Amino acid sequence: MADDLLSQLRKMTIVVADTGDIDAIRRFEPTDATTNPSLILQAAQLKGRRERLAEIARRATDLDDALDAVAVEIGSEISSLVPGYVSTEVSARLSFDTDATLARARSLIERYARHGIGPERILIKIAATWEGIRAAQQLEREGIHTNLTLLFSFAQAQACADAGVTLISPFVGRILDWHRAQSPEADFSGDRDPGVQSVKRIYEHYKGHGYHTIVMGASFRNAGEILALAGCDRLTISPALLGELADTRGTLERRLVPEDAETSGLEPLDEAEYRWHMNEDAMATEKLAEGIRKFMEDQRRLEALLGELRRA
Repeated sequence: MADDLLSQLRKMTIVVADTGDIDAIRRFEPTDATTNPSLILQAAQLKGRRERLAEIARRATDLDDALDAVAVEIGSEISSLVPGYVSTEVSARLSFDTDATLARARSLIERYARHGIGPERILIKIAATWEGIRAAQQLEREGIHTNLTLLFSFAQAQACADAGVTLISPFVGRILDWHRAQSPEADFSGDRDPGVQSVKRIYEHYKGHGYHTIVMGASFRNAGEILALAGCDRLTISPALLGELADTRGTLERRLVPEDAETSGLEPLDEAEYRWHMNEDAMATEKLAEGIRKFMEDQRRLEALLGELRRA
């Protein structure tokens, strides 16, 4: 009998848990774990955390201090359960401010150090805006590893590789969402999925040019998208889809192979070229802006919760 699909996937791709749920991480034993404001909000609302959150909120100097303290506390707990990276996100409010992003990233690394966790274990997540990519480039020079998120376009991926970032998180499901809204009757199954196609193109470009930046597919809507990217460097997967893969048996074919990548000559993008390519890509422009707004919406909800606890 064939092994379950999750076990087979682990043999060709590093599996990452896309959650802040400690119980789910214990169950699936991923190599890495990623969080974002939405996942931190979910984790903060779990039973048993409220008393600790109240303690953090009351000790904090302000809401920014409280937010980062909560993120690092949850990230530190996760780090004891996974052997690899833990991703912690800089506030989406700073997505267009390079200097503020740098300051916040350094502060997060200092917070982790106070928990006994070194920078080699942490990925600072930053939205893949031009300003965010510039911040990531400087952080990498300082030995701080970065994960560029909310990545929807080849231009974003190209600029991130040129900047030498550690890892990118190209979003699959949100790209599919956009195309489904534009063409509700179209068949986007399997290799027709535009999100899958986007990650494959990025992966082949990176491998063909010898970039060391890790490609980690993210934001999956169904298990089929994951199976279509088997062989990608990393895939960050929700607990629900991890469970589905673990419960399904069959034969999993490797779909992405580094040796199959072809080299194409592309010059590094400057700011004007990056912004022009983004302007030409309506999907990427809209989904990047929407993603930043969504993260901020959940961050504001977490700020409100922490504010209530500070006053209680």
